Amino acid sequence: MSATMVKDEILNYSDDEEDNFSDDGDWGDWKADDSGVGVGGGGDEEEDDDGSESDFLCLFCDSHYTSCDSLFEHCCLSHGFDFRGIRKELKLDFYSSFKLINYIRSQVAENKCWSWRIEADDFKNVKFPWDEEKYLKPFSQEDSLLYSFADDEEDEEEDTFDRDEVMEDLQKLGDLSIDVEALGETSMSNSDKRNINGTKDVTLLSNCNGLKEQSSADDLIVNGKDAEPKVCDGRLVNRNIRKVNENYFGSYSSFGIHKEMLSDKVRTEAYRDALMKNPTLLSGSVVMDVGCGTGILSLFAAKAGASRVVAVEASEKMAKVATKIAKDNKVFNDNEHNGVLEVAHSMVEELDKSIQIEPHSVDVLVSEWMGYCLLYESMLSSVLYARDRWLKPGGAILPDTATMYVAGFGKGATSLPFWEDVYGFDMSSIGKEIIEDTARLPIVDVIEERDLVTQPALLQTFDLATMKPDEVDFTATATLEPIESEAKTRLCHGVVLWFDTGFTDRFCKENPTVLSTSPYTPPTHWAQTVLTFQEPITMAPASLLTGDDRRGDIGTEELPASSIHLRVSVARSYEHRSIDVSLEATGLSSKGQKRRWPIQIFNL
Repeated sequence: MSATMVKDEILNYSDDEEDNFSDDGDWGDWKADDSGVGVGGGGDEEEDDDGSESDFLCLFCDSHYTSCDSLFEHCCLSHGFDFRGIRKELKLDFYSSFKLINYIRSQVAENKCWSWRIEADDFKNVKFPWDEEKYLKPFSQEDSLLYSFADDEEDEEEDTFDRDEVMEDLQKLGDLSIDVEALGETSMSNSDKRNINGTKDVTLLSNCNGLKEQSSADDLIVNGKDAEPKVCDGRLVNRNIRKVNENYFGSYSSFGIHKEMLSDKVRTEAYRDALMKNPTLLSGSVVMDVGCGTGILSLFAAKAGASRVVAVEASEKMAKVATKIAKDNKVFNDNEHNGVLEVAHSMVEELDKSIQIEPHSVDVLVSEWMGYCLLYESMLSSVLYARDRWLKPGGAILPDTATMYVAGFGKGATSLPFWEDVYGFDMSSIGKEIIEDTARLPIVDVIEERDLVTQPALLQTFDLATMKPDEVDFTATATLEPIESEAKTRLCHGVVLWFDTGFTDRFCKENPTVLSTSPYTPPTHWAQTVLTFQEPITMAPASLLTGDDRRGDIGTEELPASSIHLRVSVARSYEHRSIDVSLEATGLSSKGQKRRWPIQIFNL
């Protein structure tokens, strides 16, 4: 029997520089010399003790290492490929291992990805795809790895053959997948991505990337160039979730961030009014506060007459702080205190391990879950879990709606005006370079209404009382129209995203309210999220262009666009608690002509 290979053509291969970081956050392939200067991938080569230079190129990316150990550690942590583990379990001798290295290099060079389907019960008869004699010829004549990978293993004893461990390591190899980081479905067919047992492996990155719908562009161009996929092991995501959660909740142990949030009057007073000015909702109710922090929302609920308030906080430090604050304000409940507020140090998904609470016993579920661009931090998933697990049928969730908006911004929202006149000197070259960088990175900043050059447009709405968890990832369209009152040509440098959350009269009957992070309202600590175009798009109202017989490229001074059609996708990233935002802009002339710009991908 043979091991069947499933091969898929992909786009040009590259690997993010982030892959040079080890799993525990250290600088994976860097190490300090005696002077404290870092030496690592892409830097000066280090000499071995015998004076000879060694340079080991990663099997999957362009990272360079000064030893086989550091290279294999990088491959394991960043690409999910345990070379030595696979070699040991499959009992690959020197020549078979030699072939494996050349095989991998040939596949990466041809921009191919593979997954495994084993169709043999007897692993001794499996014929591996690198068994061909042609792989005895070095793929690269200067590949130092070919002659060094076995130096430290010559004296090791062979371990016994274990079928289960072999299957696990084969699956590690099979789980290598491509994350195209783009709008469309990846070029790999999801139906072809199977694990050894023939079932779909839902942990593959290409399956958990939420940017599902195919781009309307014929050729997928991302950030002005061919999409750059990277080889990853989907199970690294699961492995790192706990660590990311610890870092995430740990970050909220800083009092500075809580001062910033409490000082945000728009935020705090919206929640205060929703909880304390709707007595028919709160009086005698059981309230759950997900991610309570200092416990401010729980304190509002207790003061509003709730019969029980369960404050859930995953940060150990802040859970202790919230407990102390509740005791100081005489609302804490335990054997020694007769208040109504109890603090549970727990993630809400594990709450029943911490306190006694019946499913579907909560009348009001409240949480300040919103992040930058609304969905950053991915806390909404936890709120929806709490809703489905603990909230009574027909119970209230606060806020109960969330709405995302988009508008185009002009030059005034960029740093260009500053650099054009620095004490009388023209430094605009710096501003232009900064603009180029921001076309790849989202910026969180306060944008003023005067710097918008289009009308706002609705992008997406969420009904938090009914939405499903997978609806957090979405693709939406919007059309940006120039501000008609400004009958002139203006440059649109990109788009700004913001959100409103509503405490509607569905639950807040006495006093509905809205928390807005709009450029048209006082600023909040969320500010707005800015996505910069790779090149500005010239716009003008259609009324200004009527009757003109203009020629040229749409979106230029010669032929301004009368509107911009946007296609935006927001999805949870493979990096836990991060989001990916894709942006596709199409300019429309007053006569219906179109020009499409390359897709841009932003990670927040």
